[in-house]
Amino acid sequence: MMNRKPLVILTGPTAVGKTALSIELAKKIDGEIVSADSMQVYRNMDIGTAKIKPEEMQGIPHHLIDILEPEEPFHVAEFKKLAKEAVNEIHARGKIPILTGGTGFYIQALLYDISFDAEDDDGYREFLQEIAAKEDGPDELYRMLQEADARSAETIHKNNVKRVIRALEYLHINGEPISVHNEREQKKTTPYQAAYFVLTMDRAALYERIEKRIDEMLGSGLIEEVKALKERGLTTEYVSMQGLGYKEIYAYLTGELSLEEAVYRLKRDTRHFAKRQLTWFRRERDVIWINKDAYDSEAAILADMLAILKEKGICSWKTD
Repeated sequence: MMNRKPLVILTGPTAVGKTALSIELAKKIDGEIVSADSMQVYRNMDIGTAKIKPEEMQGIPHHLIDILEPEEPFHVAEFKKLAKEAVNEIHARGKIPILTGGTGFYIQALLYDISFDAEDDDGYREFLQEIAAKEDGPDELYRMLQEADARSAETIHKNNVKRVIRALEYLHINGEPISVHNEREQKKTTPYQAAYFVLTMDRAALYERIEKRIDEMLGSGLIEEVKALKERGLTTEYVSMQGLGYKEIYAYLTGELSLEEAVYRLKRDTRHFAKRQLTWFRRERDVIWINKDAYDSEAAILADMLAILKEKGICSWKTD
């Protein structure tokens, strides 16, 4: 236990306020931030991902942000590899890695060192992606998953095409349901001396923050950002363009939706996404919940987190 290296996780639903708190935490514990966000890896996708601006970083090093072009796919196995490399480099500098972001599966993959088996070598993934590109493709894929692995289908939303494809591909390559694999992996213990903080707040207040953030994104040029990506040749067949904000505005730009309907769907689907994030974190082990409503300031939240980290022996400093 004493030989385990430290890892601090700061996560929670979208728009809860992770970014600002992560900066203050990093300053206090001499940390560096590793992004656990499946969209902020992409360059030129700044507004819709609520990406931290360089001036907001306040000199704190950030990793796994702006490392790929939007045409490139990005999946959990690649995230784990890159995040592990970043964490090892941060440890080598004698600093503390702070994993920050809202993609729960990515956090789980690094925290518990989940293994990802052999990659597709017979074109099966491409076959599944061709199905997904059809008009009723996502529904067809989900039906395939229900027939082949009903247990996994119960835990994967049919609109999460990426995970549906991964589950079908895993079964095809390994001959066992991904649900069996996940159960086995979830019994692993973390190789890190970790503190897993999850920020939460009143649901209605969170939803208000989400809607306000989306209005601010639109005011900051979200439509222009998606238009530039569309003109570059990107469509919703690309992994990057399947993210919230991008697929809805793309549908507006192609005339599939009115702007009013696109914004309505974006706000609705982002609220649903936040709800799913909270459900995910409630299922996780060893989570330390931080309810923002119980504090009168960010400084008070930070003080509690520092005290917990000190108690866990992750790092030590004066908290007065």
